[in-house]
Amino acid sequence: MIMKNSRLLIIMLIATTLLLIPLVAMQFTSEVNWTLSDFLVAAVLLFSTGLLCELALRKTRKIKYRLFICVAILVIFLLTWAELAVGIFGTPFSGS
Repeated sequence: MIMKNSRLLIIMLIATTLLLIPLVAMQFTSEVNWTLSDFLVAAVLLFSTGLLCELALRKTRKIKYRLFICVAILVIFLLTWAELAVGIFGTPFSGS
């Protein structure tokens, strides 16, 4: 039980650290200009990805399935992030 909770804590700390990167960058350069909605969307994406991977690790017994599910979740996360950032697919989801 302790290992499961510490893994969840590590996932949440990593997501929080990733959110702090643009916040710190905004203090030093005008190149990074995130709004509150940008931080909220990024937080939802990062924390939901982490929680889904944690759920897959807890509920799936076979290592092959765990790996496949987590890789699939990460690919979906990266494609969503890229679409929101630059609109690589040109969907209305990205605002283009």
